Formats: sequence, C-alpha cells, structure tokens
Amino acid sequence: MSSQREFDEFSITEEVINTFRNCGNPRLQQVMTVLVQKLHEAVREVELTQAEWEFAIGFLTRTGQICDERRQEFILLSDTLGISMLVDAINNRAPAESTQSTVQGPFHVQATPPAELGANIDTLPGGGEPMWVDVNILDLEGRPIVGAEVDVWHSDENGFYDVQYGADAELTRRARFVTGGDGRVYFWSSLPAKYPIPDDGPVGQMLEAVGRHPFRPAHLHFWVRVAGYKPLVTHIFVRESDYLDSDAVFGVKDSLIDDFPRHAPGTAPDGRVMETPYRTLNWDFRLPRLDQLPKAA
Repeated sequence: MSSQREFDEFSITEEVINTFRNCGNPRLQQVMTVLVQKLHEAVREVELTQAEWEFAIGFLTRTGQICDERRQEFILLSDTLGISMLVDAINNRAPAESTQSTVQGPFHVQATPPAELGANIDTLPGGGEPMWVDVNILDLEGRPIVGAEVDVWHSDENGFYDVQYGADAELTRRARFVTGGDGRVYFWSSLPAKYPIPDDGPVGQMLEAVGRHPFRPAHLHFWVRVAGYKPLVTHIFVRESDYLDSDAVFGVKDSLIDDFPRHAPGTAPDGRVMETPYRTLNWDFRLPRLDQLPKAA
C-alpha cells in the first residue's frame, strides 16, 4: 500500500478501500468497498466538477432537513431512482405462482385501525365511487390461509391519503383485517385516484430538472403477513388510470392490474342495495410458505 500522502485520481480508490481492512463486520466491509468503488467510478466517468459536487451535497442536506415523523424524503428519493424497487426485487424472489410484490410507499401507518370483515373503511361523507373489495389469501396450492393479518390503505378521490391532511386528521380508507377459515377479506370503500408523490421538496425539484412527472396511477395497497409464510407487500392498480406506463416510483407490474369493473345500481355482492353505480375488486393473493422460497446462492 502506498503512502496516504501520495495518491491521485486513480490510486485514491484503493487507498480508501484499504482503510476498511480492519473492519470486524465482513458484510459491512463488503458493502463499503463496493459503494466506494462505484461512487469513485461514477465521479471519474463524468469528471464531476467541484460546483456539481457541492450542489449534490446541498441536495442531500435539503433532503434530510425536510424529513420528519410524517414525511421521509429519502424514501421518496430511493423510490424515484428505482432503488426501492430494485431492493424489493432482490429481497422478494419467490416461486412464479406467488403474487408479485411492489414498494410499500410512505403512507402506511403502524397504528392501522382494526376492522370487521364487511365494514366500510371509508368513514368520511362523500368520497369517490363506492367500491366492494373481496380478496382471498391463499397458499400456492390454492388453500385458504387462516389468521392472516391484512393491512389495506389507499388514497381518496382527490389523490390524498388521510395522513396528508394534517396531524389531527382522522385515519380513514385504511384498516387491518384478519382472515377467517375461508381466507377471505371483504369490505366497502371508495375508488382511489391517481396522485402526485410529494413534489414540493428536493425530490420534486430533481424530477422537474430531469423532465419527469411526479404521478402514480390509482391503486390499493395490501400488506399480508402470517406465521410460516413470506410476507407480501403489494398494490392492485386500476387499469383505466393514467400513468400505468410511467409510474414515478416504477411500482407497476402487469400481474397487479385489474379492471375494477363498474356495476349498475342494484343489489351488491353482500346484499346491500346500491342506488348508485359501484366498483368491485375480486382478487386472489398467493403466498409461498417459507420452506418454498428459493435457497440463497
């Protein structure tokens, strides 16, 4: 190893990597080594200027400064650069029969209110088109999974989530269900809308600078977890929505798109008499057991 007082634009990478040689955590050493290698390669390839690097540091500083308990701008940055979906893909390898995963997004809350099967989880007056959701939680053989916790959350008809209306806003259009013996989860709500990710901060400025829009297509979030099975975080997207081919966070997959068919006024699947048109979602979620997952290389 050469003296640390004698390096140039090519030798400095090795100098930095050599400082990790006494790291007691092999995984940390591997991650830091690759991270430095790739960052240095990028800086050399584009011949980054001093002013550009100072701007990058300022951008990351502003990204951190805007974060609080209700907003995580770094997650947003990860989402819009496709890193969240890349990490999701690497960490959710599963048999082909499994329902595909996608990003969780920033609007899930730990205090998701429990709800009874068949409830209306859109508790505010007005709202978008009524929507009946009836989904099955199944194993890969098509058998119902009993006792699965299923978190559901989605935007309103204006594209906003409850938490975006302020710290005192009522939690609505979200609920936590538990499957019974038939593995079903069913409830009423309202059709969600497309919406822009928060674009009033550094990430929004980045998107505007590179000529990208901030929109996501309309979707419902689902998070399914039960002992012995791989947890599933996913969306179901509304086929008629805009931005399916240009989701700002790269979360759309063809297997996760549904028509959400519209029905004329009349008797709904749960026997409720509807005086207005309504939408439905029927879906099967298939979860692999932990022993069915691919073995790590």
